[in-house]
Amino acid sequence: MSVKTLVFSVSFILCVASVAVAQNDRSADAAAIRAHIESIFQAFIDGDEKKIYDTHSEDWRGLLEGYPTPIKGIDEYMKANGIDWPKPANTPKSRPYYPAGTTYRIDDFDVHFYGPELAVVNFLGGFERKDGNATVTLRRFRIMDIYAKRKGSWIQAASHTAVDPDWRAEQMSQPRTITPEVRERILAAREAVWKAWFANDRALLEKLIPEEAIAINSGEESWSNRTAILDGAKKFADSGGKLVRLEFPKTEIQAYGNTVIIYTTYVYETEVNGKRTTSTGRGTEMFVRRGDDLVNVGWHLDQK
Repeated sequence: MSVKTLVFSVSFILCVASVAVAQNDRSADAAAIRAHIESIFQAFIDGDEKKIYDTHSEDWRGLLEGYPTPIKGIDEYMKANGIDWPKPANTPKSRPYYPAGTTYRIDDFDVHFYGPELAVVNFLGGFERKDGNATVTLRRFRIMDIYAKRKGSWIQAASHTAVDPDWRAEQMSQPRTITPEVRERILAAREAVWKAWFANDRALLEKLIPEEAIAINSGEESWSNRTAILDGAKKFADSGGKLVRLEFPKTEIQAYGNTVIIYTTYVYETEVNGKRTTSTGRGTEMFVRRGDDLVNVGWHLDQK
């Protein structure tokens, strides 16, 4: 073997060894990054706000579901997650953010290194818990994290976190739990529409009844659109009519996503030129949440 061949062989062996070592180093780095991500998930389950803070860089950048603008810096990241930060002195320890028994799940985990100190991580992640023999997914995300190596350790420096659209679509098709507070708000919105119509409160009606509204009223062959609804309110007011009594003896509510369906019985008494008339019947009303408002997109009323 010539000296030249020997030098080439040794160089080749060293190169192969170097690549192998580099690959092993990447595997170790990938494992360290995954462990770091898992610690963040556990910190959110535990409500460990100090841990959440410590696992993100001070110059953190990114986008989070529900936050309207790109986030700049760790303090804004904490606030975007609903965490009062920096913590006031003598603040009690935070409670867990999720119910007892909540765990996290990470799927399709992929990490790619773009240099010795830069990695991009993509995965599906979420929180779930057992309900009897069934597993309930509480939240599901699609996540891209940027990791940087600082002072010999990996830390999350940026992220784009969005709710998994498949999970969201599934949730939108399931009935929502209606708390007493939510029920009270829905009933208040329903009553506001009825009273606004009888009072011919044009400004409120235009706010609560959108352009696409469709109404089927008892005894009317034609279906009403928004224009007809507003005209009807004006005609009632012009006739000198006023509402004397309005009651809803029975009401059931279903909610799916941003849509609310109300099944009701109603009783109202009106007075026109000193003559009082009582009307009773049943109704189905549809509301949709838009921003902070519930708008009445349609109804079907019949009289007994």
